[in-house]
Amino acid sequence: MNKPIRRVSIFCLVLILALMVRTNWVQGVQADAWASNKNNKRQLYDRYAHPRGNIIVSGQPVTNSDFVNGLRYKYKRSWINGPMYAPVTGYSSQAYGSNGLENLEDGILSGTDDRLFFRNTLDMLTGEQQRGGDVVTTINAKVQKAAFDAMGDKKGAVVALDPKTGAILALVSTPSYDPGTIAGNDDGDAWKALNSDPNKPMDNRALKYTYPPGSTFKLVTATAAFENGMFQSIDDTTSTPEPYILPGTQTPLKNESPNERCENATVKSGLDQSCNTVFAKMGADLGKDKMRAQAEKFGFNSTIDTPVRAEKSVFPNSASLDGTAQDSIGQHDTRATPLQVAMVSAAIANNGSLMQPYLVDQERSASLTTISKHTEKQFSQAMSPATAQKMQDLMVSVVQDGTGKNAQIPGVQVGGKTGTAQHGENNSALPYAWFTSWAKTPDGQSVAVAVVVEDGSDNRDGISGGRLAAPIAKAVMQAALGK
Repeated sequence: MNKPIRRVSIFCLVLILALMVRTNWVQGVQADAWASNKNNKRQLYDRYAHPRGNIIVSGQPVTNSDFVNGLRYKYKRSWINGPMYAPVTGYSSQAYGSNGLENLEDGILSGTDDRLFFRNTLDMLTGEQQRGGDVVTTINAKVQKAAFDAMGDKKGAVVALDPKTGAILALVSTPSYDPGTIAGNDDGDAWKALNSDPNKPMDNRALKYTYPPGSTFKLVTATAAFENGMFQSIDDTTSTPEPYILPGTQTPLKNESPNERCENATVKSGLDQSCNTVFAKMGADLGKDKMRAQAEKFGFNSTIDTPVRAEKSVFPNSASLDGTAQDSIGQHDTRATPLQVAMVSAAIANNGSLMQPYLVDQERSASLTTISKHTEKQFSQAMSPATAQKMQDLMVSVVQDGTGKNAQIPGVQVGGKTGTAQHGENNSALPYAWFTSWAKTPDGQSVAVAVVVEDGSDNRDGISGGRLAAPIAKAVMQAALGK
């Protein structure tokens, strides 16, 4: 071979080697970057080239993949009772991406998860169409429907938990929306309308909104008092003056009604009447550090993944003494999601053991083979069993003799706590109506519920939590317990 031909051959060999290196670099090192590039639509088209797996509630799918045989998209997502389940499923849109379980479980639902490799390979060899796997939720269809129907046209949220396991039985946010209206590639008008709606129907109030919890937080304060030895019995008398002046100020703290007999009330009577003065002084006497420590045992200041991440509920790290007094009655800087408030009741009902809340029970392939199964785990020991028993007695008394009478269920032990949380500049906005509760049947069934109704009452002299939120919680508890 003469020299010019040899040089050309070597040059061509170098080009081939360079091409091989570049190809391997693109396919190996840069594969993920190219795949996730916003301008690469191939993966998006592939996601809708075959049926998507389903999200399962009580053994039945609440989603579908409809064959539309479009130019780029062969299938389109649809939902059964979309507005009712939107806070659980989220949306999956050809144009606007996805959120909620549709996003977090996309690998399973779309069939691209590495754990489905064997199934996908077998389908390819047998000529079967690729299929996504299913996500089985903990949601109880009857409980979800009861919560959604009870909320009606009210703005707010409901969360129901199994206290023994942490399973989320209901997750409702209203007003809601139908994810099917934005599932396609040309739903711009619907997308704009939803995002410009002042009621924000796409927001998940159950997990993403933090509210002042109002008097429901008095459960945390009472727990801290018992755990720190301030009181031994629910019938112990508190040293509560009337009026109670916030520490370091000249400001008297008011109770909700002038008819409340809160001066030197017992712990039980103070919770029955929901005395602000009793629990504000209790929190101030305990101090911010002890109050914060107890709140954190319930989950405040922690990230809660269900796996959909809940907004962090907050008990402040620093506050003046008067601020701590107000924080201890769920005002000032204290903020909580409805999930967090349900967790407080769940821990009390479960003898002090707080279980990690979870929404996904299992993932499975299209052939129904289980890929993963949730393992229940304790989040914390929020209080001793002895304190939990006292707190249960207090909450039962609230329902039997106090502000929570609207939650009574014949033949079922029910404990609860109302809340009317002030907010807005100078507390000028309509208050939030809260109710948190648990219920137990003689055969051992149990459920914990939290309800918040925004703009719940224009009657500031009424206990709007007991009047508006408690009946909703009652309906949810009845559905959960078959009553």
